[in-house]
Amino acid sequence: MDRELYGREAVLEARGLAARLVGLGPYGRGRVAYEHGEDPPVTVFTGGRGMGKTVLLKEIRNRYRGFTPLALLDCAAVEEPADHGTGWSPVTGALTELALQLAPRGDTFKAVPFPRLSLGLVAVTSVGWTREDDERARRDLLRLGPLLATVDAGRAAAASWVGKVLAKLAGTAAEAGAPFAGLVAEATVETVVEEFFGVFRKAPEDWFGDYRNAGGRGRAGLQQLAVDFAQGGPRRAEAEGFLTLTLTEDLHRAYTGLKLGSRVGRPLVLLDNAHEAVGRALVEPILRARSDGRRDHTVVLAASRLPEHEALRHATRIRLPETAHQAPCPRTGRVGSGLLAVELTPLTPTQTRAAFDRHDPADRAPADLSRAVHRLTGGRPLGVDLLARAAGEAPPAVRATLTPGDLLDLTVELREDTAPVPVAPALLAALLPVPRTGPYAVLAAAHDEESARRLAQVRLPAESLDGDVALRVRDRLRAEHWGDHPGHFVGDPLLRALLLHRLRFEDDDHPAYSAWRAVHETLRRHYGPQPGPHRLHHDLALGDTAEAVAHLRLTFPLPDVLGWLALLRFVASAPYPRERGRTGPDPRRAVALGQDPDPALPDGLGPDAAELHLAVRRLLHAVWLLTDPLALPDEEVADRLAHELRRLSGRHLTGSGPLWDAAGHWPRDIRAWRQLSLPPGREDGV
Repeated sequence: MDRELYGREAVLEARGLAARLVGLGPYGRGRVAYEHGEDPPVTVFTGGRGMGKTVLLKEIRNRYRGFTPLALLDCAAVEEPADHGTGWSPVTGALTELALQLAPRGDTFKAVPFPRLSLGLVAVTSVGWTREDDERARRDLLRLGPLLATVDAGRAAAASWVGKVLAKLAGTAAEAGAPFAGLVAEATVETVVEEFFGVFRKAPEDWFGDYRNAGGRGRAGLQQLAVDFAQGGPRRAEAEGFLTLTLTEDLHRAYTGLKLGSRVGRPLVLLDNAHEAVGRALVEPILRARSDGRRDHTVVLAASRLPEHEALRHATRIRLPETAHQAPCPRTGRVGSGLLAVELTPLTPTQTRAAFDRHDPADRAPADLSRAVHRLTGGRPLGVDLLARAAGEAPPAVRATLTPGDLLDLTVELREDTAPVPVAPALLAALLPVPRTGPYAVLAAAHDEESARRLAQVRLPAESLDGDVALRVRDRLRAEHWGDHPGHFVGDPLLRALLLHRLRFEDDDHPAYSAWRAVHETLRRHYGPQPGPHRLHHDLALGDTAEAVAHLRLTFPLPDVLGWLALLRFVASAPYPRERGRTGPDPRRAVALGQDPDPALPDGLGPDAAELHLAVRRLLHAVWLLTDPLALPDEEVADRLAHELRRLSGRHLTGSGPLWDAAGHWPRDIRAWRQLSLPPGREDGV
């Protein structure tokens, strides 16, 4: 069953990017003209965690599996076999896995043999063998059996060839000046060629005549390959690069000399996490060879979490929607010009709405919920999908009143064979895969590096044994490509919301919320005794609004009205101290609408000051509610916001203009799901 990949149609449709590169429509539905002819680029989908790279590669696999040779490899998860010999490396392990996935016959194509790669891996695998330890050699040879079976399955299954290789090894005599690794490789290769490669004659062996110092002699090239691999360092990298080209050469030969029409569609190699060392080791030799004029016809589709990776500096860059009909990748003299970097764009509000419609077809959730989720997630596909699933699986009794904050508190069934999991921890684990998220949750409350370091000193002393924990967290966030933000230590709104959710609810200490209180009280003290913006911000996070209202009332008559509006906006951006499972309207709503039965006025206020105090109190709660990414917008509160600002504009002696403008523009910003603009009406919202 296809997964619904909203916004990814440019890759997956019948004439989409994948079809134009492979030359075949999804599910083998007809030939498609090759966009890049004989020189397809290596295409790299870029985007941070949760942008759908892995899901996209898996869906490409699902739609082309069985219709063209295909392999999918996660370059960050190449498994190291138990008790392997010195001839194994992550790159040779990856090449073996790719070949075994590419080899089987499909519904419309024959099996692909890998004689050259088999010979090359036999040679490098033998580098750690000795005549005294034939058991080591036996284990390594049997591990190569599945790959050799692509050449001759019957002989590989019999395994009698292993004994012959061991006998040849035992009879190997050392020659003066000859590296033992090369002699072992020669003896091993000679036996394997005799056992498996009669049908191929000498062609696979001759391929290695192009290796360095081989002089066109295939056996000499295989010996040198083994010696270089055993040497390690740059020589091993050179050997691994040649083995990578050996894989693509075997694929190319499988398509050469066949009857026209016997194979439709190019072989497809999918590399997830290609920014890892294994990914680069696989891609770079192909790029260099293609830059030198080699044509192998293998389609390589990769994914990278780092869009600014140094390997992509000469790539042709394009955004995903632009690839729907054409994806030019002009080749220059630079090797990197053979890369096409496709940026995976966030989902649009319309695509987010479609995700909610799919999971909640009866449309029982609030009409604005999908748009609020889009604001919270920034259109990140993983977040949209998980929260839409949660809305669709929510109990019917609560579905009509759901907010984004409520969705984080729910559970969702990710797989039919596993129990439902809590939404917020599952999403956080996917976006930030670290051993412990606790330190990140604490530091998510900080505004900058200075306040984060203060928090770490007070709240995370045990974490500082290996250095400054705030700087370690900062570096990890940057490495994971979570961008910096001038007002938040954790820049991404969705990641910050998830971490703050963990800070408040993870310890399950309702009603004390001791971790939450301790963190915000630490920051409150950090900003000193005076009622400055940051201190008042943390007052609100602790549920205390009295001092913020008083300070806003006292500073209202001052000439700097834009500064006053900026203060109001910043203080009201504080995270709301939510109560899990609370039902009914948000408590801020009643205050914003003037329906609070006990406003608790400070002592000593005259009638005029009391009226101003109540107006500011209503305004603060309105802004706090309407800009909360975990809440839903409220038309009545937005209207009241405009009313309060217009009334305040009539009270100010010199600054009525900005207040009047805010009364007009801020409700529009809210309805357009934008940050409150400052000056009011400024398009960039700064």
